Amino acid sequence: MELAEIYERASRFAFLTVEEGEYLYHHAPLTELMQIADTLRRQQVPHGKVTWIIDRNLNTTNVCIANCKFCNFYRIPGHAEAYITDIETYERKISETFRYGGEQLLLQGGHHPDLGLDYYTQLFRELKKRFPLLKLHALGPPEVAHICKLEKKSHHEVLKALKDAGLDSLPGPGAEILIDRVRRLISKGKCGSQEWLDIMHEAHKLNLTTSATMMFGHVETVTERMEHLVKIREVQARKPDNVKGFIAFIPWTFQDVDTLLARIRGVHNLTTAEEYIRMIALSRIMLPNIKNIQASWLTVGKDVAQLCLHAGANDFGSIMIEENVVSAAGAPHRFTYKGIQEAITEAGFEPQLRNQQYEFREIPATIEEQVINY
Repeated sequence: MELAEIYERASRFAFLTVEEGEYLYHHAPLTELMQIADTLRRQQVPHGKVTWIIDRNLNTTNVCIANCKFCNFYRIPGHAEAYITDIETYERKISETFRYGGEQLLLQGGHHPDLGLDYYTQLFRELKKRFPLLKLHALGPPEVAHICKLEKKSHHEVLKALKDAGLDSLPGPGAEILIDRVRRLISKGKCGSQEWLDIMHEAHKLNLTTSATMMFGHVETVTERMEHLVKIREVQARKPDNVKGFIAFIPWTFQDVDTLLARIRGVHNLTTAEEYIRMIALSRIMLPNIKNIQASWLTVGKDVAQLCLHAGANDFGSIMIEENVVSAAGAPHRFTYKGIQEAITEAGFEPQLRNQQYEFREIPATIEEQVINY
């Protein structure tokens, strides 16, 4: 296998094999990999701007029976700290989000054994009634799979009901690594890899825009990372021609502070800055049919994320007015709306506020600067 030959195929947006991706990971000099990914990014995103979004990660509940080994956020049913978010809290936090310039709620929770389809459809309708301009980027394949089991309904039935109730787009949590060997070790209580992929394909058929993720740096192999990317790419290739499908891909690193994986299995996040940048570049190269690649500043920090903008990434994600799940496992980084723009400018790019569909937005004239206190 020759690097020059693989580079040439990558430059033509060819679908590289798992073996070719793995070969690049182990043998391609980082500077060359970054250059190829940057060239592809320039062709796929010719405006050259780095996009970002203002939204809030709000949790419907912290009750979950999935028992993921990397999650410190969840509580078992009946726990003294268990909660279901009430409508007054939604009202207050969504109003605050609009004041801070956001128009979207990233709404997720756990696998609550008592919250079925009626709960979510009623909640979505009530939120849209109170806030007609609100965009709901909500749930994810594992939560959809959980609702399907509770209701004994198909993926299509549940997704259509959620869309009809106000779901605007489906985020990509719970992918972790889409290999069942890995999932049995870290997230056995969640849907399997094929069901995750099937739900995303069904969402695309319903013209629901989705995103895809990868959490790496725990028990997976490099081969399994490449297999994950190929599976995502294959689902995107099957989408109907008139829909966007996966609009973005976001790889992020396992956060290990006080997690069961770290405490009991001794699994720690040993991902280096170079390794993360390498994975960003490979994401751009291995996913030629997904336009937007996001750098996860939340897990790797500003400096590494800035370098990723020269390695294929074109999006800096959200300032995240609120985020509870990844932060609970040790992610320490924070941005204000001014800080994220300064970071993008420092990296040599023009910042551009966007919405979930990657359409440009103007920064609201009345925007308030949030106080980071969580």
